[in-house]
Amino acid sequence: MEVIVVTDHLDKNGKSKVLQTCSLPVTGVNCVSRIITDLCVFDVDREKGGLTLVELAEGVTLNDVKANTKATFAVADQLGSWL
Repeated sequence: MEVIVVTDHLDKNGKSKVLQTCSLPVTGVNCVSRIITDLCVFDVDREKGGLTLVELAEGVTLNDVKANTKATFAVADQLGSWL
């Protein structure tokens, strides 16, 4: 089963919602397969616990994602984009 999270990349205060660890109570562990934000798409490795950047939104650069993401992530060999 795949669980996909769709969210804004930043909260209302401009802070990243994509974090290395969750500070809130967790109701499900290792259940998310993909995170889609207004900036990009991350695939989640549920076994090893890592993120891979797979797509960028139009007009968004890799540096934009790096500057606005508090979690570490790998970059896919074939980085896609969408309009």
